[in-house]
Amino acid sequence: MPNRVLPVLGLLALALVWLLELGVIQPNRIVPGTGHGLWSAVGGAGAGLVSLILAGCVVLSLLPVRRRYLPLLALVGLSLALLPLLLEVFAGRHLPEDAPYARSSIGAGFWCLLFLLSLMLIEILGRLGSGRGLQLLILAVISGSWLWFLRSDGLESLSLVREFNARPDKFEQAFWTHMALAFGAVGISACLAFLLALKMIRSVVWRRPILGAVSFLQTIPSLAVFGLLIAPLSALAAAFPALQAIGIRGIGWAPALLALVAYSLLPMVRNTFVALTEVPESLADAGRGMGMNERQLFFKLKLPLALPVMVEGVRITTIQAIGLTAVAALIGAGGFGSFIFQGLGQAAMDLVLLGALPTIALALLADALLTMLAAILKPTPATA
Repeated sequence: MPNRVLPVLGLLALALVWLLELGVIQPNRIVPGTGHGLWSAVGGAGAGLVSLILAGCVVLSLLPVRRRYLPLLALVGLSLALLPLLLEVFAGRHLPEDAPYARSSIGAGFWCLLFLLSLMLIEILGRLGSGRGLQLLILAVISGSWLWFLRSDGLESLSLVREFNARPDKFEQAFWTHMALAFGAVGISACLAFLLALKMIRSVVWRRPILGAVSFLQTIPSLAVFGLLIAPLSALAAAFPALQAIGIRGIGWAPALLALVAYSLLPMVRNTFVALTEVPESLADAGRGMGMNERQLFFKLKLPLALPVMVEGVRITTIQAIGLTAVAALIGAGGFGSFIFQGLGQAAMDLVLLGALPTIALALLADALLTMLAAILKPTPATA
């Protein structure tokens, strides 16, 4: 069966990498630089090699044999792993040695190439029906290669790397703050959602009020929630100095955590309630026939069957919380959002990327891991 997705992605990547700038040379972190296309950036040999690889991907994807996906996987995976080499060659060719503040930046062509190759890799893995082990191995190899290039001297002139090297301690602090806020909110909301879902199951009267309340919280804009929490938390901190001593005040982590928990409740409550109520009653009757009491039915039957759907709610909530935590930097909560807003204020786009890229990476990693967890927990005839 012909694959129409891979040829389109390959041709689009080939066109965009030639039409757009692969990299930019800036005299400093703020002044706009000079863009370079593929030929100018990496030379004729490099441009020819990139074109040959992309054309090879297109040709392989058009072959009417299923075995084409294995060489395609190797070609696309290797291309993604070695993609930073283009930036290293570009910097070596164009960065002036007598300009200490000059730096190289990533152009739109490189971002498009990275994005389209990633889509091709996802499509190939889907066509192969690969297991989780192979997917994790490929992810580890590509990530390891990128980390090796970023830690090498060849990319030290990259503007993004320079922004990181100027503030490594702040980056580490932002990472742990972002993780604590996002996953702390997910953990708290998961516990609350589980209790609220149980209340809705046991009492029909509470279903509409609970769902209405968590749905209403979801409709309030995030910045409005952060702003609304400043006044009451400031008043509490003024009335009870002990709260202020542990960091609970109008700005900082406290209003951010409360807002994130409020936003996380709806998908958690909805998925938990649906998961627990959709367990077939015939299975519960069979369990009762085996002598199980209600507690045993819940923990040994209903909860294991409901876990995949509940994890799906956790996945949605986690991705949402990771993104909203970046916005919480506006009220002094810290995290990667602090780099984003500092970069916007200083017109330093690479500083913006220093906050945005880790946020995106965290969300994608959480999505992949929780999707795998849901697949592992899904009952099969062997585990039922």
